Amino acid sequence: MNKTPLAVLIASALLSMDATALDLMDAYRAAQAYDSQFASARAAREANSEKSVQGRAGLLPLVTVTGSANKVNGESTLNPNINYSANSYQLQLRQPLYNRASGDVYEQSKLQVAVSEVQFDQAKSDLMIRVAQAYFDVLAAQDTIAFIQAQRVAIAEQLASAKRNFEVGTATITDTHEAQARYDLSNAQEIAATNDLEVKRNTFAQITGKLPPSLSSLKTGLKLNPPEPASMDPWVQTAESGNFSVVAQGLLAEIAKLEISRNRAGHLPTLDAVASYGSNTSFFTSAITTTTTNIGVQLTIPIFSGYATSSKIREAVSLEDKSRADLDTARRNAAQAYASILTCSMHSSSCTRPDAIWPRHAMTRC
Repeated sequence: MNKTPLAVLIASALLSMDATALDLMDAYRAAQAYDSQFASARAAREANSEKSVQGRAGLLPLVTVTGSANKVNGESTLNPNINYSANSYQLQLRQPLYNRASGDVYEQSKLQVAVSEVQFDQAKSDLMIRVAQAYFDVLAAQDTIAFIQAQRVAIAEQLASAKRNFEVGTATITDTHEAQARYDLSNAQEIAATNDLEVKRNTFAQITGKLPPSLSSLKTGLKLNPPEPASMDPWVQTAESGNFSVVAQGLLAEIAKLEISRNRAGHLPTLDAVASYGSNTSFFTSAITTTTTNIGVQLTIPIFSGYATSSKIREAVSLEDKSRADLDTARRNAAQAYASILTCSMHSSSCTRPDAIWPRHAMTRC
């Protein structure tokens, strides 16, 4: 699958980071092992991988063993005291020869596994976005503190100058008070920025399980390469066909189509090969054992099911229409999201802050 514009930007940033501290790739690897949302997606993928095994079971032989042990007490006109034991068991093998519904279920199960794989890929992409967002939020908060501290140094110099000028009579007390107010405001801004940084660091730790003393920052004067091609149309076309949500919804539409076929199979006959071996032993005046072996085919023809099958077919047709409409919606949303991200990434050379290169609204849409 083609890289998204956001993925291209993140890959470029990885090549431009200082290797002396925790970098973005290290953070992503840590998040893969720690993040609970990603762990949930991984477990869901492992669980859904069993769908194909379960779907195939309807096409394979079914072997059952049944047995019983009975104690019979009674009476009759010929024998007033009937008292004997009866034991039996039966081994049966049933192999479907023709069952259209089971075949459709198996095809659906394979598509369900494919959906789970796409959803897991989406989870990996979402994790990368969440890690990058948290990572650059920390860097942006650090930059904000550095800016406020530098600004406070300049304001402190202005305050000292205002006090000296007041002492020599070249400035009024109002000028001194204004300079003091600006200095107090910068102190308050630094406290707020420090608290914001702590929140951002805790968010980063919640995803990665790490709270490092420092993160690798982007190199000074970094210029990110624009996406290739730089034209909007090829990326939009890629989004409409290769976006994770679009691919998953397309598979769900195919599953809905097979659901129609599966329900229509409720009007079709089924044919099974059946083989059984049984033994029945009665202990009356003496042990009497009867064994039977049966091999044959069993044909089942549905006649009337209270209109349930027809109703399920109509329901499945409507749900397929819904899935097709959902597929169109997914395509349009993906195209709009890619266009939004690409618009920013094509102008990333003018971005000077990490949160401008990876805007929150663009990352949320991806």
